Parts: sequence; C-alpha cells; structure tokens
Amino acid sequence: MPDLIAAAAAAGVERMVTIGCGRDQSEQAVALAEAHPEVYAAVGVHPVDAGRGHWRDADVAWLRDLAAHEKVVAIGEAGLDYFHERTAPEDQPRAFRAQGELAADLGMPLVIHTRDAADDTMAILRDLGLRDVVLHCFSIPEYLDEALERGWTISMAGPVTFPKNTALREAATRIPVDRLMVETDAPYLTPVPLRGTRNQPAFVAHTLACVAELRGEDVRELDRATSATAARVFGW
Repeated sequence: MPDLIAAAAAAGVERMVTIGCGRDQSEQAVALAEAHPEVYAAVGVHPVDAGRGHWRDADVAWLRDLAAHEKVVAIGEAGLDYFHERTAPEDQPRAFRAQGELAADLGMPLVIHTRDAADDTMAILRDLGLRDVVLHCFSIPEYLDEALERGWTISMAGPVTFPKNTALREAATRIPVDRLMVETDAPYLTPVPLRGTRNQPAFVAHTLACVAELRGEDVRELDRATSATAARVFGW
C-alpha cells in the first residue's frame, strides 16, 4: 500500500478516500487513514455484502463509532446492486436506508454505489431526502439533471474515458465544476490508456485529463476546481 500512495503522490494526488465495504474493510480503511496523512476513509456496508446477508440493524452502532474518527469523511459506499445475482436484493434496501439515515444524523455525505438498479436507487434517495450525496463512479446519466437539481455531487471514474460511453461522456460536459469530482474506483475500471491493467490511485490523472478534454478546459484548472469540490464535500 505505501508504494501505491507514493505513486499517487508522484502523479500529483494530494488526498484520497479509501472506502469501507463492510466492518473489516471499514476498520482497515480507518487504520490506513491513521497511518497516512493524505488518506481519508469512508465507512459503510456495500450493497453486495448487504445482499449476502452481511447486514444487521445493529451494524449502525459500529458504523457510528467508526464515523466519529477524525479521518472519516463519509458514510458508504451504500446503495443497490442488482448485477450480482448471488445477492439477495431484498436485503439491500434496509442497509441502504439505515446508512442514509445515519449519514443525515451525523451530517456527513453518503457515497452511493448503484449498478443495474438506477430507478430503485433514485426512489430511495428521494425518500431519504438527502442533499449531501456523492454519486460514486457515476453511471446513470439519465438521472443527471435530477441529481444536479437535488444538489448532489457527481464523481467520474474510469468509464468516462471509454469511447463507447457516449451518454456518460456527454454528461461530463454538463456538470457544474463545483459539483464535479474525479476518482479511480481502484482496483477496478482502469481508465484509458491503461485499461486492462490493475487500477490504482495514481491513474486518476488519466480520468482528469479525459474529462478536461471533453469539457474543453485546461487540465490544471480542472484539477484545482475538482480538488476544491472534494475539499468542500469531505471537509478536509
């Protein structure tokens, strides 16, 4: 892990958020954030894990305890994932709603994962009525206008660099810069031109460059702007 952090720093990455996808990973994320000044943590239960029966209502207690750590900046990633058939979708909404309610109670942003579940994800978010929402690895351009109207933050990952993702690439041009972030979703979804290799935080530079090109903006200016958005959203 230190080598990945060093590579990210060499690529110009000054801060990053590592994500918890369950109790063990959330605790590991906090420990990593404690050990490295440039690393922050989000704590939560991923919908796939929730769908595999790894969610209990009592989990809110350990989430609340971890969220009190000074390096924890968000709850999540939470949401819905209907792609993985071996999960039980009926178990996911409880975890999603509970984490959303916790984020609201703590005044923290909620990081959303959604896959093949856009309509149901949006329905629950509407019910929760949250404003501090990060649509992580944004993949639902059909809901971009509503997301912007609701004040949410859009985070673009590697898929925006894939030439065939025309709707997503067009969406990247319409997001106000103060609502836009870039990410890797490492170790997944490696951006072009490194697609096919294992993703890592340093590769966010390629996503940033692609988004800047799509928007017709200077990459250094977009770097400063998206960094400012992240600082506001995560409070660092």
